[in-house]
Amino acid sequence: MFWLIIIILFLLVALTLILFHREDLSHLDHEDYTVREAGPSAENRHVLELIKDMGNAGKGLRGKARLQAMRKYMDSMSDSLELQSQILPSENPNGEWVIAPGADPRRRILYIHGGAWAAGSPRSHRSITDRLSHIANAAVFAVDYRLMPEHRFMDGVRDCRKAYTWLIENGPDGPAEATFMLVAGDSAGGSHTLGLLAWIRESGLRQADGAVAFSPSTDLTMTAPSNRNNIATDPMLGPMFGGLSKVPRPVIWWATLAAFRVSPTSPVASPLRGSLANLPPTLIQVSDSEMLVDNARRYAAKAKAEGSPVRLHTWRGMVHVWQIFSPLLPEAEEAFADIESFIREIESRKNDSEVA
Repeated sequence: MFWLIIIILFLLVALTLILFHREDLSHLDHEDYTVREAGPSAENRHVLELIKDMGNAGKGLRGKARLQAMRKYMDSMSDSLELQSQILPSENPNGEWVIAPGADPRRRILYIHGGAWAAGSPRSHRSITDRLSHIANAAVFAVDYRLMPEHRFMDGVRDCRKAYTWLIENGPDGPAEATFMLVAGDSAGGSHTLGLLAWIRESGLRQADGAVAFSPSTDLTMTAPSNRNNIATDPMLGPMFGGLSKVPRPVIWWATLAAFRVSPTSPVASPLRGSLANLPPTLIQVSDSEMLVDNARRYAAKAKAEGSPVRLHTWRGMVHVWQIFSPLLPEAEEAFADIESFIREIESRKNDSEVA
């Protein structure tokens, strides 16, 4: 019996090494990045209270009931917003158009919301999609991709791919080729955004003119230092996922494979693990105090090494995806001003190349 246990353990270790073989990316942690000097504004205190309320939404509940409470709370975040944008529902693909007054329908943004692939919706992220439509003078399509656990992870991926393919040739007014395309997303949606760029490249489709990712999840292997080092300083993700720091990583990998039906080392689930060459200009915004900051840093460093124009802008002491707290939070408005400048820059370069 003893030797049988030893053999089983040996085979399990060998299978783990084979299934979850991964490149050691710790060398990417040596890059230096500038962090904005200004600390959190006074309004950040209110944001922290809102995050506590979000955490309490499912208090005392378990399983599906807790998840539903979280989904309901996230959707309610848009209830108090005074939006000037027009909201138009779409059924095929599923989602909604968010269109600021005067926005050009041939200028389009695909927005992919976050929520750990299990929560969130176009409605929950209207504070972001509304601002993007205004600053980009574009029609924003927020895709309502299928969520786990009711659906498979790859179902959501396919929904995002379908939405992008459709958006190239279709706007809110019907069939019409897009003159400008941007892909944006936050957290889990940021992962889908970055993974989508690679899929577009491999598929030979018209590539996006640019991309924006807010605090993206880039690597489900959770090997980046901040995944554990920043648990105490991340008021949103820390309470939700901090307990994973006590779980051996191979156990997390097996659990991820079981839940996602995709290996955590797959570039589809972990864009950092794939080729980052020949990607469009990409802006990543992240906070230095959140758990995912090193995931973003590693992605930016690898993309730079492989020749893609990816830039990382880091704020000090902000909560995960603080942009969703616009217009309450001044730092959120700063982030959108940063995005507006980024869009102007990529458009200027695009126009120069067309003239040349």
